[in-house]
Amino acid sequence: MCTNYAAARRDRLFKQFGVEPPESPWRDEVYKDYPAPIIRRGEDGARADVATFGIVPRKHIPPGVRVFDTMNARAETVGEKRSFSGAWKKQQLCLIPCEAFYEPDYETGKAVRWSIGMADGSPFAIAGLWREWTEEEGKALSFTMLTVNAAEHPLMKRFHKLGDEKRSVVIVPPSEYEGWLSSRSMDEARSFLNLFPADLMQAAPFPAPPRATKARPKEGE
Repeated sequence: MCTNYAAARRDRLFKQFGVEPPESPWRDEVYKDYPAPIIRRGEDGARADVATFGIVPRKHIPPGVRVFDTMNARAETVGEKRSFSGAWKKQQLCLIPCEAFYEPDYETGKAVRWSIGMADGSPFAIAGLWREWTEEEGKALSFTMLTVNAAEHPLMKRFHKLGDEKRSVVIVPPSEYEGWLSSRSMDEARSFLNLFPADLMQAAPFPAPPRATKARPKEGE
């Protein structure tokens, strides 16, 4: 699973993905409940919006309900889990533009954060789902990343604790962006949920910087 990643830089959104960057800002590193750009299908083609990482933001978890995480959705059960099934059945699909994502490696006996990305250093897109919320300020979006089993993947099987299931986010090849966003059925969408070739990826230890406090919207925004 992935709970922290580097969002694509603003100047790369149009160059790499052909969409105009949204006006709202986002941080370089994205954690739970942070805003970040997503790309989804609009009336006139693909569009970029800013959404919250975690399809059920913490502020929308009812009082008295134990806090739970929704940054990742398992491809095997996405149509069954209450947090994700609505978006999946409605085919509310998105691309999550990234520079890298981060996973813990335990090969030294302790957790070491690694950065994972494309071998050529280019930004890429992870398959995701989005949903809309009604808030006091108006409509707001949130999103989750789709994951698949990675037990046989040469690179992604190296991450997480010994004994834990090996999982990987679904990286969508550029040639499949349009097809993914335009999927018309759950079966068609599932055809895109595959592991990305390891020889096109790179990974290396990448210590985490001091974690900053999440930016809060200014009054009136």
